[in-house]
Amino acid sequence: MSNFIENQKWRYATKKFDASKKISEADFNVLKQAIQLSSSSYGLQPYKVFIIENPEIRAKIQPVAWGQSQIVEASHLLVFANITNFGASQIDSYIENMATTRGITVESIQGYADFMKSKITTLPEDLRNTWTSKQTYLALGNLLNAAAELKIDVTPMEGFEPEKVNEILGLNEMGLNASLLATIGYRHEEDATQHYAKVRKPENELFITL
Repeated sequence: MSNFIENQKWRYATKKFDASKKISEADFNVLKQAIQLSSSSYGLQPYKVFIIENPEIRAKIQPVAWGQSQIVEASHLLVFANITNFGASQIDSYIENMATTRGITVESIQGYADFMKSKITTLPEDLRNTWTSKQTYLALGNLLNAAAELKIDVTPMEGFEPEKVNEILGLNEMGLNASLLATIGYRHEEDATQHYAKVRKPENELFITL
């Protein structure tokens, strides 16, 4: 645990990446597994994660991401896209996956499927979209922690125009919405931000014990 805390002290939102340094395939596979294994509500993982390798697409995204250089300089760019209008069909797919994975019948867990549908499909679409968007943050948290352990930098980004990213990637047609961006790579030695003291609330201000 001491290493975990030290890694958290080490990480920061990198402002300038070293474009000459690329993440190894082995390390990137670890990061993908961290995202895949992330917790999510009911285990449903109501999102997709796009790995944007094409430099032309990244160049199109940069202007609608407030011109931030990390979009094109980082080793990797991820777009977390939440599923819109999440409903019964996605729950049925999850139940089928669960049955296959655990070697059980769909019928044996139909009650769980019906329970999830009663809690999720009855919500207005806008609330379901907000809920699925929030789930992407759980996956991002796992990515941040795994990357820090590997001494790989990640900059999570909300500073972008989702509707423009949706248009560039054709997400609307896929029933998806760009919720978060994450640039991944290695900090540039010229990025002065890495030398700043980490600013956080003191424990006595942050925590309330009742």
